[in-house]
Amino acid sequence: MTTNGHEPRYDRRAASRVLAVLARPGLLAGVTTPAGGRIEYTCAPLRPEPGSHLTLSQRLYLERFMRPCRADQVTSATHRIAWTDSDGIPNTGHFHSGGLGPIVPIAMRETVLTLWHALNADTALAHRISDLTERERDVLEGTTTDHEPLDIFRVGIEACGRALAQHALLARWTPYRTPVEFALGMRDSGIYSAVATRWFWELQASSYRRGMIAVTLTTQPDGTVRYSAESVATLRAMKDMTIEDAHRVMRRATHTEGLSVGEAIAKYHDELDLISRQYALLPPGTRPACLAAMPHQLDGAHYSLLPLVVDRFTEVFTALADRLTVAEEPVETASDSAELAAEEQIFYVPDMTCKHCVRTITGVLESMDIGVHDIDLISKRVRAEFRSPRNRQRAFDALRDSGYNPSTARPATAEPVSATETAV
Repeated sequence: MTTNGHEPRYDRRAASRVLAVLARPGLLAGVTTPAGGRIEYTCAPLRPEPGSHLTLSQRLYLERFMRPCRADQVTSATHRIAWTDSDGIPNTGHFHSGGLGPIVPIAMRETVLTLWHALNADTALAHRISDLTERERDVLEGTTTDHEPLDIFRVGIEACGRALAQHALLARWTPYRTPVEFALGMRDSGIYSAVATRWFWELQASSYRRGMIAVTLTTQPDGTVRYSAESVATLRAMKDMTIEDAHRVMRRATHTEGLSVGEAIAKYHDELDLISRQYALLPPGTRPACLAAMPHQLDGAHYSLLPLVVDRFTEVFTALADRLTVAEEPVETASDSAELAAEEQIFYVPDMTCKHCVRTITGVLESMDIGVHDIDLISKRVRAEFRSPRNRQRAFDALRDSGYNPSTARPATAEPVSATETAV
């Protein structure tokens, strides 16, 4: 139920139209590209399992969530980097040693921040959002994971960035030899549309966080690239299997247990969180369509939101890629024998956003025999039992390998740690 007393309504086309109308007057118009600057990063090679090109985290995710994809269909990054962006937020990313280097994930993140700041500064957009009707809000709440339009636009921008950085793992198999050429080639080849229509959300986000991509690109006579026929077939099979998993959960809840749809979603939220709540609500025999990719007739003209976001993203990225300077800094070697103070057993994970994240982070630490005494989703705070600075460093590396960004710095939104908590 919604807080306004109305029932949420699942309708993907109606939700897409609401977003298109909000964006149509000039979303992200007049974005000012930052002057650039210098960003330092640390770099570490990924360590695949013996006899494989995949890490343990990649293999486990492949086996559990990417059926029927095979390991030989997956390209893995060779290195993971960590850096602090211009907003002071810790990040991790991946690159392939034979490709375009760390500039792509770093410039991608700065592009995302630039566009997010433009959204926040758009007072006209804020007014249009405030004028939404109850019916329009009910459609967004019933259809989208992030109900607030600003959040939906932010997530869409971030997804665009993920697609660019993830596909850059394949850059050496394309005609593009610089980050700018690659970004323009991605746009001109329609790869963003392929991601929107072929992938499912959780697969794209989770495989990106793990530095892997299950796609092969083929070069066309005109110099553009496209997905191979095998890639398209595999992505379709993985999406169909994911939808069926979601429907299986809902059938069990509504038919066997007699729950309403709302009750089923509430009870099995954790299971559906992994495979997308929206897939559980799709009518049988249908596939999800990306809200941004749906075309509409607005003011007598054809309009689609996705090309607008892609064009703005490409403009800012190509400018930033030439203005940013990135430099590797040495990784500090932590002691294996020194003891940690109580406050050093506490760290933060800014991108811990749901109970699935909590389970994953807990599982990674416990697999290393590191006790987890407290993990708080609201403050993003984790209190664990590290045995030494080096043990903590290895745990942080394992968490980064699983797609998270552990940090000892408390986020601005986190609650302060009390003396009682650090002494426990």
